[in-house]
Amino acid sequence: MNALINAINEKTKIILENDGRLLKKSFFGLLLLSLVFQGGEFGEVIRSSLIDAYIQVSVFVGFTLFVFIGLDSLTKFDVKNFLSKTQKFHVGIAAFLGAIPGCGGAIIVVTQYIQGRISFGSLVAVLTATMGDAAFLILAIEPTTGLLIFGIGIIVGSISGYIIDFIHGINFMQSETKIKVEFEKINKTFVSNFNFFWLFLFIPGFILGILVAFQIEFSPVYNSLLVFVASAGAILSIFMWSLNPLSDFQCSTDKSRGLLSRVVDTTNFVTTWVISGFLVFEIFMYFTSLDLKIFFDLWLPFVPLVAIIFGFLPGCGPQVVVATFYLNGYIPLSAELGNAISNDGDALFPAIALAPKAAILATLYSAIPALVVAYGYFYLFE
Repeated sequence: MNALINAINEKTKIILENDGRLLKKSFFGLLLLSLVFQGGEFGEVIRSSLIDAYIQVSVFVGFTLFVFIGLDSLTKFDVKNFLSKTQKFHVGIAAFLGAIPGCGGAIIVVTQYIQGRISFGSLVAVLTATMGDAAFLILAIEPTTGLLIFGIGIIVGSISGYIIDFIHGINFMQSETKIKVEFEKINKTFVSNFNFFWLFLFIPGFILGILVAFQIEFSPVYNSLLVFVASAGAILSIFMWSLNPLSDFQCSTDKSRGLLSRVVDTTNFVTTWVISGFLVFEIFMYFTSLDLKIFFDLWLPFVPLVAIIFGFLPGCGPQVVVATFYLNGYIPLSAELGNAISNDGDALFPAIALAPKAAILATLYSAIPALVVAYGYFYLFE
C-alpha cells in the first residue's frame, strides 16, 4: 500500500513539475509572439530581428543538429564501455565534447559525472570548454572566430581539467555522484504533429540562409519568399517550443525519441533563445539613446570581467545576448572569449539539480582560466 502511495505521489510531482514548466514556457512564448504582431516602427524592428535570427542562425543550427544528433541516434555507441577503456583520456574527451556547438556534448559529460563514471577534473574540463548554444550564433556569422573559440576551449578545458585532477585526485567529490538519470516516458508530444510543417519551412529556409550567407542579391519576389519563410519558421519554432511539455534537457539527449523530434525540439529551443537575444539587443537600442560603443569604450578594462560574470548565469539565454553584443561590435573579442570559457550553457542545470556542490565549485574553477585567457588576449592584442 505504501509503495502504491509513493508511486502516486511521485507521478503527481512529475505532473505538477511538467505543468509548471509548460506554464512558464507558454507565457514566455506568448510574450514573444505578442511582440511580433506590434504595429509601427517598433513592430518592424521586432519582425526584422525575427527574420535575421531564423535565416542567419536557426537554419544552420538545425542542419548542425541533424548531423550531430543523427550520428548519436544511428550509432549504438556504449558510453559506459568506452569510458571504462579510456580513463586516462577522460579530461581531453570531456573538453572536446564540451567544445562542440550546443549543449548536447556537455550534457553527456555531466550525466556521466553524475553517474560516477568520470572525474571531477573532467567536469571542470567540459564546463570550461563549452560555449553552449551561443556557439551556433558565432559560427553562423563569424565562422573563423567560432573555430578559434572551439580550439581555445579544448586546450584550456583540457589543461584546467588535468590540473584539477592533479590537485584533488580523480575521486574528488565522487560521494555526490552515482545517481541514475531517468527520462519521462514520452516519445511523442502534441507538437510533434507539426514536425512536417516545420521541415517544410526549414528546407527552403536553409537554402535561403546559404544564399544570404554568400551575400547573393534577391529579386523582390525571392525577397518576399525569404520574409514569409523566415517569419513563419520563427513563429512556428516559438509556438512549438512553448507548448512542448518535455524539458529541453530531455529533448536533446533522450535517445529513445525519434531523430526528427529531437532535432526539431532542440532547434526550437535554440531558436527561441537566439530570437530573445536579438530582441533584447534591438529593443534596448530602440528605446534608449545610449551610444553603447562609447559606453563600453570608456569602461573597456572592465568589460571582459562583466562578460565573465554573465557566464556564471545558468542557461544559454544570457550568453546569446553577450554574443549578440560582440557580433554587433560593442564588446571586444576578449570579452567574448571570457564569457565562452566561464559559461556552462544548459549543462549546468542537471549538474546543479543532482550534484550542486560539485557544479558550483566547477563553475568557480572555470572562472580562473576565463580571467587568464580574456585579459591575456586583451593586453596582448587589444
